Amino acid sequence: MTEPVIEPDIMRISWGPQHPMSGQTRIIIDVDGEKVHRIIADLGFTHRGIEKILEKRTFLQGIIPMERMVMADTPNIGLGYVMAVEEVLGIEVPERANWIRSLLCEMARINSHLYAFGLQAESTGYFPAVFLWTTIDRAVILDLFEELTGARWSLNFFMPGGVHNNLPEGFEDKVVKGAQYLRKRFEDYWEAMVENAVFEMRCNDVAVLKPEDAIRLGATGPVLRGSGVAMDVRKDEPYAAYADIDFEVVTESACDVMARTKVRYREIVQSLNMMEQIACEMPKGPIRKKVPLFARSKAGEALSRVETARGELGVHMFTDGGMNPYRVKINSPTLRNMYVFERLAELDELLVADVPVVINSIDPWYLDSDR
Repeated sequence: MTEPVIEPDIMRISWGPQHPMSGQTRIIIDVDGEKVHRIIADLGFTHRGIEKILEKRTFLQGIIPMERMVMADTPNIGLGYVMAVEEVLGIEVPERANWIRSLLCEMARINSHLYAFGLQAESTGYFPAVFLWTTIDRAVILDLFEELTGARWSLNFFMPGGVHNNLPEGFEDKVVKGAQYLRKRFEDYWEAMVENAVFEMRCNDVAVLKPEDAIRLGATGPVLRGSGVAMDVRKDEPYAAYADIDFEVVTESACDVMARTKVRYREIVQSLNMMEQIACEMPKGPIRKKVPLFARSKAGEALSRVETARGELGVHMFTDGGMNPYRVKINSPTLRNMYVFERLAELDELLVADVPVVINSIDPWYLDSDR
C-alpha cells in the first residue's frame, strides 16, 4: 500500500507501538505544531487469528478463544458466540439461564466501564487516584464472578444450552448488597471527576461527533449514544432476558468527550438497577438443556447480535454439518469505533494533548479490533 503524501510543514509523529493503556497499538499523527491534521490507527499488533482458530475448535471449545477478545467484558463477548452456536444447533435456552446470563452481562458492563473511567481520568492528567478507585470497586464485581464461576476474568460460564452452574445459596442477596455499595460510590465519582472543573475543561466541546456523522461512520455503543442516537441491541432486538427487564437506553446530546463519559456513567446506574431487579425477580427452573459434547450442526448460517460494553458485537457463523464452524466472521465494536476515532481530527479541531483524552472516550480494546 502506498504511503499517503505528507503536506509541507506537516510533521508525522508515532505514538507507539507500545502498550499505552489497554493493548499494544500504534497511532500515527500528522501535526502542524500542536494542531492535529490527521490520525491514522495502525492496528494489528495483537492479531491472534481468533476467527481462524474457531474453525479448528468444536463449538464448545471455541468459547475460550472467543472470550479472549475482551478480558474485561468476557460474558458479553462469549454470549455473542454462544447464541450463534445455539442457533445453528437449534437449541432453546431455559428461562432461568437467560436471566443468569443477563445478570453476568450487566456485571461485566460495570466492570468494563469502571476500567474506562480510570483510564479517562489518567488521560486528562487529573486525579490519578480515580484509577485506583475504579480498581478497588471493580473487586466487588470480580468477587461475585469468582463465587459464581470460580474465575475473576475469563469466566467461560456460558455454554450452548444455558450456563454451567446455578446460583449459590444467598448469592442474590450479595448481588443486591454489591449494587447498593457501588451506587453510593458513584456519587463520589460524579463529584470528584465528572463535575470537576479540570476534567470539564479537558472534555467539554472536545472531539464533537454529530449524530449524522456518528451514523455515517458506523459508530456503536456509548460512542453512538453519546451523539444522541438511541440505538441499543438490548432494546432493539432483545436477547437473553432483556425483554423482561426494565431499563432505559442512555443518550447524551452534547456529542463530545464529556457526553461519551456521561453515557458510561449513567449506563452503570442502569446496570446496577438491572442487577437488583434480576436478583429479586429471577424465575425458578432448569439452568441448561442437555447438549452432546461433540454436537453436529446442519449446514447453514446464523447471525447473533449482542450489546457489549463497547457496542454492538456481531457473530456471523457458517456451518457445513460438522462439529465445528466452517467460518466465523466477527464484527467487533472497537474496530468500528477506531474508524470513527481516525475521522475525529477531520470533524473537529484537535490538539496533540487532546489525543489521549479523545481515544479513551472511544474506550478501545485493541485485542477486540485485532481478533
